[in-house]
Amino acid sequence: MDTILIKNGRVIDPATKRDEIADVLIQGDRIAGIGGNLSAAGGTVIDATGMVVAPGFLDIHVHLREPGFEHAETIETGSRAAAAGGFTSICCMPNTSPVNDSASVTGYIVDRAKKFAIVNVFPIGAITKGSNGEELASIGGMKAAGIVAISDDGRPVMNSRVMRRAMETARSFGLPVIDHCEDLNLSAGGDMHEGLQSVRMGLRGIPSCSEDVIVARDILLAEVTGAQFHVAHISSRNAVAMTAYAKMRGLPVTCEATPHHIALCDEDILPYDSNYKMKPPLRSAADVGAVTEGIVNGSIDVLATDHAPHAGSDKMQEFEKCPFGITGLETAIGISLQTLVHTGKISMMRLVELYTINPARVMKLDKGRLVAGGVADVTIFDPEQKWTYDVNKSFSKSRNSPFNGHEFRGGPVTTIVSGVVVWSR
Repeated sequence: MDTILIKNGRVIDPATKRDEIADVLIQGDRIAGIGGNLSAAGGTVIDATGMVVAPGFLDIHVHLREPGFEHAETIETGSRAAAAGGFTSICCMPNTSPVNDSASVTGYIVDRAKKFAIVNVFPIGAITKGSNGEELASIGGMKAAGIVAISDDGRPVMNSRVMRRAMETARSFGLPVIDHCEDLNLSAGGDMHEGLQSVRMGLRGIPSCSEDVIVARDILLAEVTGAQFHVAHISSRNAVAMTAYAKMRGLPVTCEATPHHIALCDEDILPYDSNYKMKPPLRSAADVGAVTEGIVNGSIDVLATDHAPHAGSDKMQEFEKCPFGITGLETAIGISLQTLVHTGKISMMRLVELYTINPARVMKLDKGRLVAGGVADVTIFDPEQKWTYDVNKSFSKSRNSPFNGHEFRGGPVTTIVSGVVVWSR
């Protein structure tokens, strides 16, 4: 049984409110102990002086592209990018080919993850067959095969009656419903946020109200059905306000924000650089401020990357023609530290909470804790280490990131999954 001793780190576990300098002893795939002056004869020793030792980080919004789009990413390469970003667990979206709308596709993903992934992979199933928004997918069969939530993600369900039935079904199976909130009629043909910048660039706009109206609809449906509703990658000030109001009323509503939606706004877009094209689009500075404030005041529960890899042949086209999405796994901790912690907006405890126990609770996973006897999923990061992100050294198959060449202050150092060091800087 392999033994790892992590010495002198700042151990932070929001689930138990622990924040102290301590040692963490790992034996096999379990945490054997947490405390002072622990020893491990013959084991591997990791000196974590000046570093944060946290429960394994969990990203609940990742696109692994397999099956069907292996030229952009695979379960293996995506899991390696996740490990290099400090994540020990990821949840993968169903917009594959074929769409993950049946137990057979779910089983395929689970099997491939067991064979090739170096982090924990939890599939998310589709809401409707083919994500076409018309007929409910085999939600019960997928639940039995291993899904942890349902979502049609980039192809949101426009039919409110279908969405209501999906929420009722999801509630019966104890599954959260995750929605990419976008009225496709309002956003049709858009390339970036609708505002002064889109006018200046001569690009078609995506109005923030296209997000707002679906957030409002889904909150109302969650109230009617009692289903757990989770807003994916929230980006507009009105959506944040509505979600906060729903929480105040005690509705089962949660939401996530991405690191790039707090680090960048539409004014930061380099003209016609496709690496800045994503959905939701980079919003106005006022929207960014509202999302940031939502993270500060607790209205936003989770940080998630929406890691969306695209091959260069697809992404490096004219802005109007290229697909939406950027990679995000390897830069998430660096962005979060730089924009939230080092600016004094949130505490280190709050940052760890956003990546551990909160996403675990949303997805109802037994993860996000660092306790004796628990599974040894551990993320170690250095809040001060300076490093520069180079997309050409990424573990992802794709290179579509607006942060190439950016110098970060703070980032992941070591990722441990079930007692095994799967990545180390």
